[in-house]
Amino acid sequence: MSISLSAPSISSASAKRSDGWLAINCLKDRVDLAHVQQAPGQMPEVVLLESYATGGDLQGALQRLRKEKRLHSHRCVVMLNSGDFQVLQVEAPSVPLDERRQALRWQIKDMLDYPVEAATLDVLDVPGQQGSGRAQQVLVVVAANAVLSPLAAAVVGAGLKLEAIDVPDMGQRNIAALLEKDNRAVALLTFDDDGGLLTVSAQGELYVSRRIDVSRQALEGAADERREQLFDRIVLEVQRTLDTFDRQYSFVPMGQLWLAQVPGGDGLKATLAPNVYVPVETLDLQNVLHFPGIPELRHPERQAQCLKLLGCAMR
Repeated sequence: MSISLSAPSISSASAKRSDGWLAINCLKDRVDLAHVQQAPGQMPEVVLLESYATGGDLQGALQRLRKEKRLHSHRCVVMLNSGDFQVLQVEAPSVPLDERRQALRWQIKDMLDYPVEAATLDVLDVPGQQGSGRAQQVLVVVAANAVLSPLAAAVVGAGLKLEAIDVPDMGQRNIAALLEKDNRAVALLTFDDDGGLLTVSAQGELYVSRRIDVSRQALEGAADERREQLFDRIVLEVQRTLDTFDRQYSFVPMGQLWLAQVPGGDGLKATLAPNVYVPVETLDLQNVLHFPGIPELRHPERQAQCLKLLGCAMR
């Protein structure tokens, strides 16, 4: 199964399918499911968002869920966890398009801690660089087959229709696309159990993805002095990222920095606001997603846990 960063083409001859995508995130002892439906001119609607204990048997848990939730016909995308892949920004090789992936394999081989022959990758162009005087850049998303193969086998073995494997960065980009206005770039900062993730995107395209080594739990459990230290670290990373973006992509005006729901979010927003050159706003998913049947998604903790998975369901 390959990594796929965009929706695959579904033939009209395919079997009847449910609308939208079912996104699956497989954790150590839990599996999260999100199903989002989209219609032109309307807010995306979250029709399913649930978490289940696997009891150490991922395939068995997915098989039970397929039957209980009647998931037989859903198009499924699996979202990898942050430790299961890398996102590498590199210079695009000067080769024909059909040779690019192979050329990139050799280009990134020394950046991996496993043989590049045992890796699967996908490539995302960083847009809008023509005429800038800079070499064309690409984002390479790469994961070890040793991670992908058993994961895909469990999902397919459970009778689900696995059509794509995606990453949280792309899910966050999809949420950020709902926040865009006036053709300006959007920066979105989120925190979950794996740490912080700052993305910058414009017109639905991802320009920057940077991880910040501060988790939601660290922010939640920190005493006042320690929390201020964490805030300072976050501010520095955000400043560096926005300054770099502004230098490299000066032709793309930055709009706002959005801060997703996070423990101590008001304090972090107050620390960020005077230290960055764009307005800082707090993101509440109620303002961009419709979820009348899922009241728990109104809570900040659930939003922090599921934001990227919901984004992956919006392919």
